[in-house]
Amino acid sequence: MEINRFEDVIGVVPQADVVEGRFVLLKANADTADFGSMSDLPGVAVPATAAEANFAKYCITWAVNNGTPPYYLPMPAYAWALRGGWDQATNLPMSSETVYTTYPGYQESKTIPSGIPALAFGEGTYTLPSGCYIASNSLHTVGAPVIVANTAEDTTDAGKLKYQSTMDARVVGQVVAYDSTSGRLTVKIRP
Repeated sequence: MEINRFEDVIGVVPQADVVEGRFVLLKANADTADFGSMSDLPGVAVPATAAEANFAKYCITWAVNNGTPPYYLPMPAYAWALRGGWDQATNLPMSSETVYTTYPGYQESKTIPSGIPALAFGEGTYTLPSGCYIASNSLHTVGAPVIVANTAEDTTDAGKLKYQSTMDARVVGQVVAYDSTSGRLTVKIRP
């Protein structure tokens, strides 16, 4: 995903795993870390219903990270341990963590794990790679209206943009450009 222009950006915490470039809505945050340090950030999730999709106007991406590789997401840890963890069974091999040797924010369409701080961009212009929107020949036209897919109507495609044949309250933006060679779709999201 490319961020061409933006007016608004907020720090958020995904409440479930979400792929970068999906559109999300604000929700209550149930995650905290380090004695509540993330509790002041809003949570986000892909829309579950068409009504929720009306509010899904934030494009999510990885937060900037100055750490050094390797990156463990989420970080393997014990819930609570005595004596530095020596009273616990070993936590390797890891079962639910992914190890990255390159920061995942430098790659396209990587999944942001639940509970990992992220950035949500509001009004702006974004370029989505092929596969990050629901393909339709109607999207190849500049000015085509787009809506956000939701779980009830589109199951696993929730959070992706898709073509809407009529202008109505569900429209969150319009197509600005389509690159037929790469399949990249540039959209302008309105407030």
